[in-house]
Amino acid sequence: MSIFREGILKGRVALVTGGGSGIGAGIAKRLAEQGAKVMLLGRRPEMLDAVGGEIRAKGGVAIGQPTDVREYADVEKAVERTASELGGLDIVVSSAAGNFLSPAATLSANGFKAVVAIDLLGTFNVCRAAFAHLSKQGGSIVSISAPQAFVPTALQVHVGAAKAGIEKMTRDLALEWGGAGIRVNTVVPGPIEDTEGMRRLAPEDPATQAKMKQRLPLGRWG
Repeated sequence: MSIFREGILKGRVALVTGGGSGIGAGIAKRLAEQGAKVMLLGRRPEMLDAVGGEIRAKGGVAIGQPTDVREYADVEKAVERTASELGGLDIVVSSAAGNFLSPAATLSANGFKAVVAIDLLGTFNVCRAAFAHLSKQGGSIVSISAPQAFVPTALQVHVGAAKAGIEKMTRDLALEWGGAGIRVNTVVPGPIEDTEGMRRLAPEDPATQAKMKQRLPLGRWG
């Protein structure tokens, strides 16, 4: 028997950054299946259209808003559109992220800054912009983190720093905003199959992939 009650999020409104692909798209679809009206944020309109169209084809409600999470004004506009067109805001999922492999000794300052801006600053921007609406009736913020925040990882110093910042910021926001009825959490999904991140980071060699999967409790990607 499913642990979910169908329609458990009926009447709720969710905003998902990085909603055009990967983990963000998967979360957005599941929120819609449970009855939530969904605002999809991302930089590529065609991907937002594809995910939104899939949700609407199944009877759900979804709007796509091309947005650069690094720009607070863009995020604020998207949040306001969410509230005005979908009737409020109850759930925020911060899933927008950037990543690439690079030795720390050759990583450029701009490369480091780019990942921190998308992951850490982008997460702060969406949380901050959503606060006024979430605090009206209480709500939930979930930020997607990564094992690199806790585990020393070669070629990932930029990502580790950004995700560690998200983890600390989440604790601080939970402390400050709990009194306003806002729950703030992170989820650390690990390697998820068929995402842009895995296509960039995982080796293509099947034998190497098999060895990597052996390190995971389930023996497979998520």
